[in-house]
Amino acid sequence: MSTPHNAANKGDIAKTVLMSGDPLRAKFISENYLENPVCFNTVRNMFGYTGTYKGKPVSVMGHGMGMPSIGIYSYELFNFYDVENIIRIGSAGSYRTDLKLGDLVIAEGACTDSNYVNSFDLPGHYAPIADFGLLRKAVEAAEKLGVRYEVGNVVSSDVFYNGLDRVNERWAEMGCICIEMEAAALYMNAAKAKKHALCMVSISDHLFKEEALSAEDRQTSFRNMMEVALELA
Repeated sequence: MSTPHNAANKGDIAKTVLMSGDPLRAKFISENYLENPVCFNTVRNMFGYTGTYKGKPVSVMGHGMGMPSIGIYSYELFNFYDVENIIRIGSAGSYRTDLKLGDLVIAEGACTDSNYVNSFDLPGHYAPIADFGLLRKAVEAAEKLGVRYEVGNVVSSDVFYNGLDRVNERWAEMGCICIEMEAAALYMNAAKAKKHALCMVSISDHLFKEEALSAEDRQTSFRNMMEVALELA
């Protein structure tokens, strides 16, 4: 069955899907890591591919920018395509000056300024967290591959250009490692669907010092993160 956003049929998508905000990163992974990749989606240029990695079926797909976008794609994968595991592989801005560009952050939890949680009509504040099984495997894979990583809280923001006073400083004071725009919605959708999700991000820029990767680097240079994620398939 197809949806307004995904042309795949039942069975075209593997149980584990790696998702990136940039669909060209999904294309890069399929071309450089997957064996016999088959494209299952080009709707809205949100490319999706299924192949094998070390003999295991795995899919990669873009999810766009922001929680509304990943909310749509992850909901459909979990609820319409029988996907069990979604691993977001994205970029983030670091709150910590000791982290280097390209360092891996594994999001144990995701703070957010988003109203996405209101769609679940909960009687209090919800704390979106990663699936521990996937998180543990990611840490083991990072250590095996010798990849520098940090585990902790990230911020999932609805706003890229935020005009609030000292907003980044205040999140940093609460121990948040970095800021991105999707993990919280992914974790909420996984919890509701009783599925499994993990967000891993590579540091692409710093909030408190002048360092940043180019758009091209963000598409192709996060190989450490890609390789850790593929080990979870």
